[in-house]
Formats: sequence, structure tokens, C-alpha cells
Amino acid sequence: MKSTFDKHFATNVYYDRNFDMDAAKILPGEYYYTPKDMVIVTVLGSCVSACIRDRVSGIGGMNHFMLPNDNSANDIVSASMRYGTYAMEILINELLKSGAKRENLEAKVFGGGAVLQNFNAINVGERNSRFVREYLQAEKIRVIAEDLEDIYPRKVYYFPRSGKVLVKKLKQLHNNTIVNREMDYANRLTSRPTSGDIELFG
Repeated sequence: MKSTFDKHFATNVYYDRNFDMDAAKILPGEYYYTPKDMVIVTVLGSCVSACIRDRVSGIGGMNHFMLPNDNSANDIVSASMRYGTYAMEILINELLKSGAKRENLEAKVFGGGAVLQNFNAINVGERNSRFVREYLQAEKIRVIAEDLEDIYPRKVYYFPRSGKVLVKKLKQLHNNTIVNREMDYANRLTSRPTSGDIELFG
């Protein structure tokens, strides 16, 4: 399921003893959706995740993405926005193809922390946060909760069937795994051409 934009369906599915249910862990550039009663987990630094579900059927999913570095003066039309648009569209497409109805979609959004201060003169987390808000507003998908920006990474647990989200701010990091993972992801994005389009389903 890999694509031009390296956004792909997460394959790290396991049994979470703490929640007594199946869980899927998503990394930067991945997404996951399910009609089942399970939890989707990710850790966010400067990246953002949109948790989107059909509030009637409980079909839902989560993505995890970052806008790549772009020196364009016009953020709205810059090529980097296509990465964010693709990350959102591929998740929404899969939900609609699985039976979700557009009029029932609701979103919760998280991440965009200022944890990559040295990566860019522009706050990457702030750009990601602004993008996800504007995209969902343009698509008329109601945002019913958000926890964006700040200076801390977050661990997010999303339960699509109920819409419940647990967010833990990671105020003490034991290593640089989160920052290193996002830096690697950001470097992969900036070296990849922004080609290819996706047609929105439904």
C-alpha cells in the first residue's frame, strides 16, 4: 500500500493487554482505519494526527504526517501542502470506501509540538497545526476536540468505535527516539518529489 508520498497503511498490529483489545501503532507517514473495536496508537512531536470517524457506524482511523520543509513564500499554494492534503485524503477515502458517510464524519486533531526547533526557521509544528485545521474546515468536517502545538511530544490513544481519545504529554523524554524519527521522516519528505494526485472518493 505504499504510495508516491510514502503514506502507507500501518502493519504493526498487536494485542494491548492494558486495554484488553487489539491495537495498531502508526509511525510518521502511516495511517490506519478499522470498523473494529480497537485502539490506534501513535507518538507525535512536530507531526500531527487527525483522528476521523463516522459517529454513527464507528468506522474510524488516524493518520500521522508532517508538511515537508518548503521555502515558498506562499504556504497556501506551496508544493509541500500536497503532502498534507494527500495524508488527509487517503484516510478519508478509505473510511468512505469502508462504509463511512461523509455527513457523519467528525475529527479530533493532535500534535504539532515545537520539538524540532533547529529544523526550520518556521515552526514546523505550527504549520502542521494550521494546515490540519484549515483542511478540515474546508472539507466541512467538524473538529470536536484538539490538542495542538505547545512544546511537548504526545502519545495518543484513539478508540474509533467510541471516539474516545487518551492523550499523554511526554514532559520527560528518556531518549531522542521521537525527534530522530521525525527528523528522518522530514528528510525523506524533502528528498521526494511532490508528484501524483489522489481522487477523493464519494
